[in-house]
Amino acid sequence: MKSLRLLLMLLPFVMLTSCKDEIKETVTYKTQVPVYLSIKDIRAQSITVVKSQPVTSPGKIYIYGDYLFVNEQNKGIHIIDNSNPALPKILNFINIPGNVDMAVNDNILYADHYIDLLAIDISDPKNVKVVKTVEGVFESNLIDKVNGIFMTFKDTVITTTVNSDGFPMILTRGNMFDSSPSSLASNSKGYGTGGSTARFTLMNENLYTVDNATLKLFNVTSPSAPSYVKTINIGWGLETIFPYKNKLFIGSRTGMHIYDASIPANPVKLSTYNHITSCDPVVADDKFAYVTLRSGTFCRNGVNVLDIINIEDLSNPKLVSSFPMLNPHGLALFNSNLFICEGTNGLKSFQVNEGSNPVNINQLGFVKDFDAQDVIVGPKSLIVTGSLGIQQFDYSNPAALNKLSQINLTNQ
Repeated sequence: MKSLRLLLMLLPFVMLTSCKDEIKETVTYKTQVPVYLSIKDIRAQSITVVKSQPVTSPGKIYIYGDYLFVNEQNKGIHIIDNSNPALPKILNFINIPGNVDMAVNDNILYADHYIDLLAIDISDPKNVKVVKTVEGVFESNLIDKVNGIFMTFKDTVITTTVNSDGFPMILTRGNMFDSSPSSLASNSKGYGTGGSTARFTLMNENLYTVDNATLKLFNVTSPSAPSYVKTINIGWGLETIFPYKNKLFIGSRTGMHIYDASIPANPVKLSTYNHITSCDPVVADDKFAYVTLRSGTFCRNGVNVLDIINIEDLSNPKLVSSFPMLNPHGLALFNSNLFICEGTNGLKSFQVNEGSNPVNINQLGFVKDFDAQDVIVGPKSLIVTGSLGIQQFDYSNPAALNKLSQINLTNQ
């Protein structure tokens, strides 16, 4: 992992020196540079609630009751009163350095704090408090276990001179290590609903998390006292996790892994559906899994398609249909409607064929002229995040999505 990150950080400079005879130009871009911290220092930081902050770099989204939780990448979580989707109100901000993922179980918010898992009581959103810390369970960035040193990243603006065809790759922790999906799925036992970039999910009194190569299990029978159970090695390139009826669908850059979690503490691998290297979100229902494959930072050999996979025999998933897309990102499934984010191209809605061989899907609508990265189906609105902010739509008529509100991003 260290060598991979080093290669990625050096790529822009390799690009700059690859062609000496091209026209030069000066560019300014935002990237992230490594920062080395000690475990002692980060655990000395206070997890506090502060007044509402502007949304500048939204990451994961999560619905719990009338609240919308929005991750501010590597900084913390915004709490938004979304009881009226036409008029969302940012209430406050939980300062959690290093935070990327979250899930909510019976008024307990689970959030990563660099390498630790926090359990935070949010029963009073204006007065939250950490009730338990499970230490050292997310060690993917730990580079010196003896001295407790790990690597994270900070935003940096760089101005440099490049060749006209050599604009540097813009690297962020988000596009290096995160990707896409989930939807309205396992929402029982007081659980919330995750968005399509979920790496945390709740099912059957367990919290399941994925990092680049492993599935981690935590027992949350007592919501305020999560306990680490074990780690399962799956393979390189894991991106997302989606729960459905005692099954876990894990998206990776090379395929979709299906696990049976009927025994919650002992998920068993059923099968893997392999595809070419491509960023891979996945959602599923009783018969089919829907997988969007796209080209992107880590997916240069990828294609831009929607694959529909028959999963009636979970031990033998089979591709039944494939449809061209523009640049699909997050997706969400609700009944027979599928919503797909097309990046800078906008948001599409589809009617999916639930027959035994869905050779066709019907595109119902296409909202253009905005950036759609992640989508979540809520009980009152369809929530979409992107570079313009957080937008909400009335989806009662999927063919004519009606915009209800927008929370704009603030550059800082």
